[in-house]
Amino acid sequence: MTTTIPYTPAVEDRTASLPLRLMLAPAGSAPALLDGAWWPRSRDLTAELPSLTAVLDPLWGRITHVTVNPTFWPVIPRKVPVDGHVVGVGWFKAEQDPHKLLLFSYTVGRWDLLVIPPETSPATAARLMTEAADPRGTRTASALIDEAEQRRIAEETELSLVSVWDSEGGHGARLPTSRSPVQAVIGQVPDAAKGI
Repeated sequence: MTTTIPYTPAVEDRTASLPLRLMLAPAGSAPALLDGAWWPRSRDLTAELPSLTAVLDPLWGRITHVTVNPTFWPVIPRKVPVDGHVVGVGWFKAEQDPHKLLLFSYTVGRWDLLVIPPETSPATAARLMTEAADPRGTRTASALIDEAEQRRIAEETELSLVSVWDSEGGHGARLPTSRSPVQAVIGQVPDAAKGI
């Protein structure tokens, strides 16, 4: 299920006019390592969490607490005011995958979302969202991010090699230059049976 819902908070923030970038595993699917992916626009939890919880509260029950790994979050507030309540924020350095956000609801349970870095290209983010929302997924959040980074490096290397090849006459070297056309010589092939 893909959810993109505009959110209008009581207090204006810079992400309010932009749709939420979130993809969730299909409802009722078997538990996987990840329940979906979230692609925030910044590393500011105070600005990003209200729109995320506004979408997830009706789907999963009121989100009461989230945890992150501080590796990629420069500031971790203890509490974030969201629509009608406050979400507690905690962190675990060694125990939690740095590319994962854990969301907790007292009424329903826990969900694990891949956090796609804000600077990720749209094509890579779309691929990561699809993989994280796959209910048959067996890779961790960090494994998905590492694989995407390796793919990005391989694509950049390939483009660089093609550029060098072309700049050194690669593809163009195989094209015929401006020579006069070769004249075809048409003649009769000797046939031994006819004595020619």
